[in-house]
Amino acid sequence: MNKLSNETRARIINCLVEGNSMRATARLVDVSINTVVKLLLEAGRACSDYQDKAFVNLPCKRIQCDEVWSFVGAKEKNTTDETKAKGWGDCWTWTAICSETKLIPCWYVGTRDAGAAYHFMHDLAGRLAHRVQLTTDGHTPYLSAVDDAFGSDIDYAQLIKIYGDGPKTEARYSPAQCMGARKAVIAGQPEFKHISTSHVERSNLTLRMGNRRFTRLTNAFSKKVENHEAMLAIYFFYYNFCRVHQTLRITPAMEAGVTDHIWDISQMLALLNRVSEQAA
Repeated sequence: MNKLSNETRARIINCLVEGNSMRATARLVDVSINTVVKLLLEAGRACSDYQDKAFVNLPCKRIQCDEVWSFVGAKEKNTTDETKAKGWGDCWTWTAICSETKLIPCWYVGTRDAGAAYHFMHDLAGRLAHRVQLTTDGHTPYLSAVDDAFGSDIDYAQLIKIYGDGPKTEARYSPAQCMGARKAVIAGQPEFKHISTSHVERSNLTLRMGNRRFTRLTNAFSKKVENHEAMLAIYFFYYNFCRVHQTLRITPAMEAGVTDHIWDISQMLALLNRVSEQAA
């Protein structure tokens, strides 16, 4: 069986994390689409497993959380019972970012309900070394999820934005005009000046710009939820360990003390090789 060289695999990963679709990547690297899909799934598992083990006892002090909308297969309104059984429909990516280190310690792909909030917040709480200040938007499921995951050991506030009536158009792909925001202290004693979701919202913009699956009004959306999850694991690994943050001048993982050097894609592939050897 033919095996891709490390150079070819690195080129595939590099194309994917720079915003190319899988078919565009296959054309650019001159490999089959099945080859790209296979590597996507294998690298996604390796990246997810490594970050899951590495992101513990994190020294974060201020965390911001938000959710990013996308869809798999079709938008929710266009799904049927049969397609929903395949995982099609609206898909939300819950993200958290440390305001100081810019590290993204965890994410969760699923619905936007209380169950997803519960899973996401418990995952986040288990990765932090000490009490933090947390800011989210006004999404109601956060309230019970944060209380259940952190109890009284949290300084928690919500930034609730107030929107006006948007333009009366047949279809709209951006929120209505923001008329203002209200800061609501939910638990503990959060510093008022640090109640903000600006960092996580900017991070989510970067996610949309650097991940072809989140591009609106194209046919580049995910067709399978497992491919969607794998690409996110690769993207977040590249963001945390490989790409130098413009403000920090180092990677978020270095700033957070998770690693002492800037990773390159060949080191990411070394994780994949290690997993393959263990499986063999």
